[in-house]
Amino acid sequence: MADKISFDLVSPEQLLLSEDADMVTIPGSEGEMGVMAGHAPVITTLKPGIITVAGSPVKKFVVLGGFAEINAAKVTVLAEEAVPAADFDAAALEARIAQANEAIAAAKSDADKAAKQAYLDNLQQLRSAV
Repeated sequence: MADKISFDLVSPEQLLLSEDADMVTIPGSEGEMGVMAGHAPVITTLKPGIITVAGSPVKKFVVLGGFAEINAAKVTVLAEEAVPAADFDAAALEARIAQANEAIAAAKSDADKAAKQAYLDNLQQLRSAV
């Protein structure tokens, strides 16, 4: 039997999940990351996306940003916002996309506009994934 990796998903309101998993897939800011036991230590920011916890059964959570700390034995995700994928509100996502479009239009600098555009792009990718 393959080794398991301990996984904790924490939002500001609560501990959403704490269990051992075969693999955890997280939406890292530099791309999707599959994490298994023995992974090299890393800390990464998260972009909006879906966390998949492989086990029995597979669990999915929608996150809208945060951080992940990974080491050989454990993955800890500190999410800005997170909900089980089955409970995700698509209308709330559409409202965020509209707000992001408004923020881009109001951006004062090219750098600010680019950052807001990247966030909008991530939200739109999330929309197609859920």
